[in-house]
Amino acid sequence: MSEEKSEKATSKKNKENRKEGKVPRTQELGAWSALALFALALPKLLGHEVKELQGLMTASLSMGEHADIGKAVTMLGEGLWHVLVTLLALGTGVLIVGVAGALAQGGFFVAYDSVKPKLSKLNPIQGVKRMFGARAWWEATKMLVRCAVVVALVWMTVKAAMPMIGGLMPMEVVLDQTAASALSMIRNVAIVGIVLGAADYIMQRRMVGKQARMTKEEVKQEHKQSEGDPMLKGAIRSRQLAASRNRMMADVPSADFVLVNPTHVAVALRYNPERGAPRVVARGAGVIATAIREKAGEAQVPLVRDIPLARALYTSTTVGQEIPAELFAAVAQVLAFVISRRTHGQRGGEHGSPRRDPDVPKVSPAGHRRRKPSGPALADR
Repeated sequence: MSEEKSEKATSKKNKENRKEGKVPRTQELGAWSALALFALALPKLLGHEVKELQGLMTASLSMGEHADIGKAVTMLGEGLWHVLVTLLALGTGVLIVGVAGALAQGGFFVAYDSVKPKLSKLNPIQGVKRMFGARAWWEATKMLVRCAVVVALVWMTVKAAMPMIGGLMPMEVVLDQTAASALSMIRNVAIVGIVLGAADYIMQRRMVGKQARMTKEEVKQEHKQSEGDPMLKGAIRSRQLAASRNRMMADVPSADFVLVNPTHVAVALRYNPERGAPRVVARGAGVIATAIREKAGEAQVPLVRDIPLARALYTSTTVGQEIPAELFAAVAQVLAFVISRRTHGQRGGEHGSPRRDPDVPKVSPAGHRRRKPSGPALADR
């Protein structure tokens, strides 16, 4: 049993559908909007051109004996020019409206993939589904409604004009009324067509959106392809952390001392007067803290038990970072104790804190404190 397509299409899926031409689009809006523009603009343009042509006709008849071929050709050219301007104005307006209607439904694009030969297009089962599917039923319903509306409007217009035909009304009045009724009918048909086009676009949007929906498994697979397999990324991240931890453990023997908590956290510090304040060469909690203590014991690096100072350094520093300026004084006392023991040839071991003040200044967590300019913050050893 296939999984239900319950998820909305992703941006990548929408781009693929766009390449294949699967976008909500209807030809109705552009076509009916162009017809509406035609019906609105035609009376004004025709009225203007009729006046111009009447003037040309009057001028041609008033020539009388002064008529010649040159003047006739000139007047014929003027008449053709007026007709051409009218046709160009109408055609340009219709073209602009039609293109604007198409661009408003998703912009301009060329669906190259839709014209590529595919064996799936020859599948008779898919062909039957297309013939009797929801899209086919909607197209049939839309055609029937459109035809019924157009026939009804045409019949109403013809029925209203019937009393004038064969009556005693002047022919000029009959023609004017018939033309006005015809233009009104075209406008009404165009308005109804625009409404049907809007409904068609909404339906096309629903059908395309439903067709483009994805299963949860498809979304998951696409996420893996774009973002990478979470398991593989986790494995790479674990290897990176292991390599970083190994480099950190290799620096523990170069530390001057390790502050411990005494078993939960461990922070190894190294002081180089040329580089400024002491820097953290290793830090960790739990198992990593145990490994740091063991490595320090093997290298005879002294361990100093100072719970508040070890916690403060652990939360406010990262590996390779200088200690906060607020902790300079506290660290200097421990460093002086370690240097004193080293001067007397004593190395390694675990010792209590030489500090008399059990409290330490409050410091910001790592990543939130501003870096202090490096400089000779502690006295040289």
